[in-house]
Amino acid sequence: MAELDTSGGGKGDKKVRSKKQSTRVDLTAMVDLAFLLITFFILTTTLQKPKAMDLTMPDKQKPEDKPIEMDVAASRTMTILIGKDNKVEWYIGELLKPIAGPTIEGFGKNGLIKTLAEKQKEIKASQGKDMIVIVKPSKKSTYENVVTVMDELNIVGNQIRAIQDITPSEIALITQHQIY
Repeated sequence: MAELDTSGGGKGDKKVRSKKQSTRVDLTAMVDLAFLLITFFILTTTLQKPKAMDLTMPDKQKPEDKPIEMDVAASRTMTILIGKDNKVEWYIGELLKPIAGPTIEGFGKNGLIKTLAEKQKEIKASQGKDMIVIVKPSKKSTYENVVTVMDELNIVGNQIRAIQDITPSEIALITQHQIY
């Protein structure tokens, strides 16, 4: 709202002077509008989009049903045991008769992802089938480590994987190598 001051500024002089008009702009409405716009944009903007990973889970089984067991070739099965301090231990084959490993590695470009890519290529070249990966987190592992392993499996293009409970003999193995 604008106001005009039309007072002559003189005190009764008889001289003719030009009238000086001063303008004063009231900015209250503009400030109100600015705060309304700022509030609107703050409330309608999303700060961070939620991140989620798609997992396909099996159907719930009835207690009287037997668990579904699949026979898989040990020569193309890699088991990843997730321990503490961002360390994993992997082996190919069976725990008592491993074909490769057990080997302790960390994460990063020269860690688990490099091994996954190499073993995936080796198994695909030798057997013509994709590698099967079984991920077994321990009680000392973190949720972040499980997500990192799953992300690295996505990066190397592994499609056949499962998350299972770790067995006592596998806990003994990672305890022996001091990552439990």
